[in-house]
Amino acid sequence: MSKLVILNLGTGDLHKGFPDVTVQLGLTNDPRAMEFRGSLPAAPEISQLYRNWQILYSALYQYYGWSVRLEIEDTDITNFSEVEFNDLCQQLSSRINIWLHSDQFRKIDQKLRTQLNPNEEICFIIATYDNLLRRLPWHLWNFFEDYPNAEVALSPLEPQRLNKIYTKEKKVKILAIFGNHKGIDISKDKYLLESLSNQAKISFLVEPQLKELSNELWGKGWDILFFAGHSSSQERGVLQINQTTTITLDKLKHGLKKAIESGLHLAIFNSCDGLGLAEALEDLHIPQVIVMREPVPDVVAQEFLKHFLTEFSSGQSLYSALHEARKRLEGIEDEYPCATWLPVICQNPLSAPMTWHLHRKMITTKSILVILLTSLLATSLIMGVRYWGYLQTSELQAFDHFMQLRSQLVTEQPDQRILIITIDEADIQYQINKGMQMRWSLSDQALAQLLDKLNKYQPRSIGLDIYRDGVVDPKLATRFKEDNRLFFVCKVATTDDDGDSDGIPPPDGVSSKRLSFSDFVADDQDIARRQLLDLTPLPTSLCPTEYAFNLQLALDYLDKEGKTSFGTKEGDLQIGNVVFKQLKKHTSGYQKVDTSGYQILLNYRSLPSVEKIAEQVSLKDVLNEKISLESVQSLKDRIVLIGLSAPTNTNDYWKTPFSSNAKLEQKQIPGVFVQAQMLSQILSAVLDRRPLLWWWSGWMEALWVWGWSLVGGITAWYYSKPLHLGLAVIVTLLTLFGLCFGVFTLAGWVPLIPSVLALLATQVAVVLWFRHSRVAKRKQLNSQL
Repeated sequence: MSKLVILNLGTGDLHKGFPDVTVQLGLTNDPRAMEFRGSLPAAPEISQLYRNWQILYSALYQYYGWSVRLEIEDTDITNFSEVEFNDLCQQLSSRINIWLHSDQFRKIDQKLRTQLNPNEEICFIIATYDNLLRRLPWHLWNFFEDYPNAEVALSPLEPQRLNKIYTKEKKVKILAIFGNHKGIDISKDKYLLESLSNQAKISFLVEPQLKELSNELWGKGWDILFFAGHSSSQERGVLQINQTTTITLDKLKHGLKKAIESGLHLAIFNSCDGLGLAEALEDLHIPQVIVMREPVPDVVAQEFLKHFLTEFSSGQSLYSALHEARKRLEGIEDEYPCATWLPVICQNPLSAPMTWHLHRKMITTKSILVILLTSLLATSLIMGVRYWGYLQTSELQAFDHFMQLRSQLVTEQPDQRILIITIDEADIQYQINKGMQMRWSLSDQALAQLLDKLNKYQPRSIGLDIYRDGVVDPKLATRFKEDNRLFFVCKVATTDDDGDSDGIPPPDGVSSKRLSFSDFVADDQDIARRQLLDLTPLPTSLCPTEYAFNLQLALDYLDKEGKTSFGTKEGDLQIGNVVFKQLKKHTSGYQKVDTSGYQILLNYRSLPSVEKIAEQVSLKDVLNEKISLESVQSLKDRIVLIGLSAPTNTNDYWKTPFSSNAKLEQKQIPGVFVQAQMLSQILSAVLDRRPLLWWWSGWMEALWVWGWSLVGGITAWYYSKPLHLGLAVIVTLLTLFGLCFGVFTLAGWVPLIPSVLALLATQVAVVLWFRHSRVAKRKQLNSQL
């Protein structure tokens, strides 16, 4: 928002001085406004210098034969000197700065400089009724060299607020009046306004009769009143509305008052000597008027209008647009001296300056095509890049982030159907101290004792997540063969194993129904996000089973619950009423991934820690019967998992989606806990209706991404200011993230990263295209004028 400075000169004049000068920063009725007081001395020489300047300036358009928008009488000057005119301009500028640097005013100047930022936009209003003071070129004050974004405006001493009763339409409404144009060219003014037809509703009146003009003013909803033709400030503003009719604005007093009450914000008089016109409209409390201080040549009027309309209609503020347009006139001052002195805003400081961008956004066929084509191209490019796997890493990281965030916001209970018996360093040392023969981390003696102890708890199934290849104690081997509750693991042969390509065999004599593989499928960095249920082992594999450890345990448990498994027509696994949808080569964030075997997504239970999936007891506590009676009773019909929780002699440690945010010692967890998560997922899906992770088809995902690409294009089209567009981007991205995460809490994995990229790519492309269009439009206007 721009700063407002009001320099109120009071009732003095250049001959007597200004004893009561006040400066306000902010609106006059704003209690936070700052006010400074001071004075200005008399400066009668400025009055004389300006009158001399006016006389020489009037001689200019006779000397050079300019086409001027004012009917004038010949002057008596016959010996015009351009050098003398330039010297007079320098003298006037020098005297104005000496006057404003006087001791009486220096205090105000210093306070202003301490409160204002040189880089901010400043509306600097001179409040006075003195006609000569309003004509002075205040922009020559060197204060404005230090504040390059400040623009001077004029206002009366006692402005009044107007209560408006209007409602606005979507487009800016302009009433364009073209009066008597004898001897001048206003066709280019009309062309410039017509070029805004896509952004504004324009009604043209060419040399109208008084009644016709009055009737149009009574029409509701005009935003801008534009006049081009002959005018002057005689009798407080005179307009030649046609070749036979000359009127003062008093003739249109009631119509203008009605138009202002109905929403007229701005009047532009691209005609000569308009300060009298502005004064007449100020009495009616119009918010803003743009006029020319002195007679204006055709070329200057057209150049100003071209630059002003281009800037204002593209979303620049009123002051910024006028400032830019006025500065652009210096390019023609070699032919039209003092062109930058002429345009000025007359502002009611109690009314906010009009902004075009609030009304200008009207969709056009061309805009629609640009947004559609750009979004389609961006979506196609992003989805193509995704298809070849270049977004997989970032999408899996987003998946992990959602999983972590969900666990913080949604808390689930551990699975009461599972008990985990852990074997850590202390348990290994316990076996050594007891003199047990250690060949594995779990000796035959300890395992035999453990199975005896577990008989008291009457578990439904016992899963040993430890390899037992090699010679086993005969009694223990007999138990392996006969106890149908025992399930064992082996490792299948893979082409990736180094030095052990045939895998690890199971214990001898174990039924294939109780034999399973413990292999995982992991993504880069050994992160387990997928669950392998089934695979076809190599013919040379020492581990011949096709089914995963967690699946075998789950099927055994569910079979006793009356839930049978079978394959669907589509080839998916179904247990009871639940279908376990198989991962394909291109599945959501997974693109060009190896989906050998039967893989599903692993929907980790939302817990404070992955290891909290089920109750845990140590091997030593079980062997020493340190489990409470309540725990013993609750263990009936549970699935007991036995696995290592110590890193000794094992590579069975894995990262999970939670690892990136976990403590250093928890970034990798023992495989038995991941097995428990997988087992729990199957049991919970079938028995508790806990949802499995789902995803859309490729076409649905492409439509989703395209939709957000369109949103990006529309926001880039709608918000023209960088700040507004930046805020819109932030809100849009937060909304997209919130929707994707909301769906994830419902077990849905929808594309986030491709949507973000498509949205931003489309926004950048649309912004660049519209910027290019504006530049091209400006060049076209420059070439045509």
